[in-house]
Amino acid sequence: MPILDRPLIVVSTLVYFAVCLGLGVWALRRTRSAHDFWVARQGLGVVVTGLATMAAAFSGFVFLGGPGLTYRIGLSSLFINLSIGFTPTLLAWTLAKRLRLLAEVREVYTIPDAILARYGSRRASGAAAVAVLVGTIGYLGAQLLAMGTLLTAVLGLSLPAAVGLGLAVLLFYSVAGGMMAGVYTDVFQGSLMILAAVAVFACAMSAGGGFGQVVHSIAASPRFGRPFLEPLGSTPALTALGFFFVFGIGVLGQPHMLNKFYMIRDPRQLRWLPLVLGGSQALCLLIWLGIGLAVPALVAQGKLAPLARPDDAAPAFLLGFTPEPLAGLAVAAILAAIMSTADSFMNLGAAVLVRDLPRALGRRVDRELFWGRLATAGVAVAAAALALGYDDLIALLGTFAFGTFGAALAPALAVGLNWKRVTAAAATASIVTGTALNLLLEFLARQTFFPALPKPPLPPGALPTAVSLAASFVVLLGVTAWTGGRHSALPEDISAVMEA
Repeated sequence: MPILDRPLIVVSTLVYFAVCLGLGVWALRRTRSAHDFWVARQGLGVVVTGLATMAAAFSGFVFLGGPGLTYRIGLSSLFINLSIGFTPTLLAWTLAKRLRLLAEVREVYTIPDAILARYGSRRASGAAAVAVLVGTIGYLGAQLLAMGTLLTAVLGLSLPAAVGLGLAVLLFYSVAGGMMAGVYTDVFQGSLMILAAVAVFACAMSAGGGFGQVVHSIAASPRFGRPFLEPLGSTPALTALGFFFVFGIGVLGQPHMLNKFYMIRDPRQLRWLPLVLGGSQALCLLIWLGIGLAVPALVAQGKLAPLARPDDAAPAFLLGFTPEPLAGLAVAAILAAIMSTADSFMNLGAAVLVRDLPRALGRRVDRELFWGRLATAGVAVAAAALALGYDDLIALLGTFAFGTFGAALAPALAVGLNWKRVTAAAATASIVTGTALNLLLEFLARQTFFPALPKPPLPPGALPTAVSLAASFVVLLGVTAWTGGRHSALPEDISAVMEA
């Protein structure tokens, strides 16, 4: 569709970018130290923290990748989302309070900082830093790929030009304001995401003739049929259960979410976190369900041509079946979902290069604020290269990155911050196992450069990320059982945090 046929969508996109640039200028004037840049002064309320956490967690993966994955495999894609019913409470009970209290007793800005404080091991924190960097490049690449896909559809740009445009705006406010800019753009963006998700869901059901007609059209279609609507459909049970495991338990290792807990002003407010985080997530997921059902129904009804690329599901629906004002709002909301996650990852990746890896090597970087801004740009360029070279679904790249974080960090954090017997050796072994195994299995599953290399020796349908996460837990518990009797006493302040 020529972009001038729906100018309001273009205007909405440009206004959204202008607001982000304005927030970047505002944050630049308020960011005067590394403390401001990395953790936004630790002055946030629970509503701001909850919305920022939701916006960082829900990205182009949900708003573009989710409907695309549903178009490909059916409603079994929703196994990714089933865990939303308990993960906000799981996060609040197991990690949120302890991470915030760690930041009270130690200079803790990042997840590798927390690993270092808990285990007193530079090896463990260094391994965590490498895992965060690997996952950051993958997840940020998924966001830039999603942004390029959307801007290509809306503005008619080539994919490289679309990625470059979005990256330029993202770089400005992330480099200028760091987490200070990221948090407050997250609140703005999270509000947009909720509003658009609810409105688009209603529009999607209406476009398909109502929920009953949508379901009937899909079930009667030779292209999709009843398996599309079944919980498993044609998806292997191990794949569906793997999605549930990775996204239900792996959430405990997601640094872009966990990092937000350092920033809350009063740890006592965390009791309200499950309500704010869970409620906002549930509302945002309506866009995944609405477009995921409406697009195959419209294809079955002959109102929409079959998609050449599943990731085009959301742009095709928004540009073809929604009123122009709603389409403009939805496009801005999808960009918000993408960029709110991307700015968190740019900050995390920069922190690894400037703060975490040097500390793991026993060094400190002078002028941390200056080098943090420079490293942010370097991380973004590396992720853009990955996005332009990747040729599969956005959701699959996002699943790999999410799984890398979960496999590497969830056991050492979720178990280690709640059980004093876990040793530094166990944490290091678990982090290295999760990172290395996930990279190896994903490489063997996808590589085409070396035909002689075998595929991963996994059961049919098993997700490499799920196997890596399970192996990481086994290693943590096994090494703890082996070395647990020989660990030294925890420092008094760390022990007090774990008992709180």
